[in-house]
Amino acid sequence: MQPVISIIILRIRSERGIVVMKYLIVIMLATLVTVGNLWGFNVGVAGAGGCGSNPEVMVYKLAPCGPAAQDGSVAVSPKCCSLMKHVDKRCLCVLVLSEQVQSHGLNPAIAVTIPKRCNDPRRPKGYKCGAYTVP
Repeated sequence: MQPVISIIILRIRSERGIVVMKYLIVIMLATLVTVGNLWGFNVGVAGAGGCGSNPEVMVYKLAPCGPAAQDGSVAVSPKCCSLMKHVDKRCLCVLVLSEQVQSHGLNPAIAVTIPKRCNDPRRPKGYKCGAYTVP
């Protein structure tokens, strides 16, 4: 695929000039950043409270935590605990307080307890997420 892109760039360069080639490179870089964000990589601007530029992707990645975020008596799965180690405190709050998460029946007061239930020593103990505090 790379030789095809190179041929296209050379052809455009010879026909339209160097300005068009620079424009094409910018479009390709923007496409790579967008695709990277859709696949869950933190590419580009770090926004959305530490969840990268697309917090919806993080919501789907943390799907194994769903049952534990609905019911405090449900054991947190090892997969969920493994995933939670990569969620910083700002992202945790964005996720806990998001309408998307709450629309799936997840309880924010229970969701903030997941890091403690995973026995994560690095959890943001005492950190406030709106009306909820991480235990």
